[in-house]
Amino acid sequence: MASALRFSNDGLKFLKALKRNNRRDWFQPRKEQYEQLVRAPMVAIVARLAVDLRPIAPEIVVDPKRAIFRIYRDTRFSPDKRPYKTHVAASFPWRGLARHEGAGLYFHVSPEEIWIGGGLYRPDTSQLHKVREHIAANWQHLRSIVQSAAFRRAVGQLEGDKLRRVPHGFPNDHPAAEFLVFRQFVAGRELPPSAAATARFYPAIVDTFRVVVPLVRFLNEPLTDATPRART
Repeated sequence: MASALRFSNDGLKFLKALKRNNRRDWFQPRKEQYEQLVRAPMVAIVARLAVDLRPIAPEIVVDPKRAIFRIYRDTRFSPDKRPYKTHVAASFPWRGLARHEGAGLYFHVSPEEIWIGGGLYRPDTSQLHKVREHIAANWQHLRSIVQSAAFRRAVGQLEGDKLRRVPHGFPNDHPAAEFLVFRQFVAGRELPPSAAATARFYPAIVDTFRVVVPLVRFLNEPLTDATPRART
């Protein structure tokens, strides 16, 4: 049912209350509420995405059992000892790459905002070098993706941390200089948290993913077994 593909107002209220009361003695007596109001809608959304993303991006892995992040924070090495995350999130990796490797899709709902999008968030040095080499050889294709009308309308522009200058190994006047300075390659849209309780929430996820998938596919070409070829 379409109503299952959104959060209730009570679910959003629960996340707000958790932010104010991020303590085990508050959460544990209300864990069943979390399961019903927050986790259950998320599972339903991800299960539907497993079907709806298949024709859009068969390379994306959508597994409801693994896609949704746990509510518990890892506080072992953090000075912030609050035990729970106050948002609910899911990520979808590229087939053949580990969950936190390569580019993928992601969305979250928090008391502050909804974010839907994807890209390459924290590439290691080796991955980043491969992606930059790929961009240098195929920059016109990347430009066509991020400057398309659909991309601009849905997510605006390519974002992410940047270097101040073109990285070593590439000329400063390289035609792909505007892209080579990126250290992250991210694109997405933000919505108010109240949108998660409306009928437009799930279509917004699918429509945004549809627009971001070409970018994700491009970024993963040099990271998968398939040998990317320069486009002419």
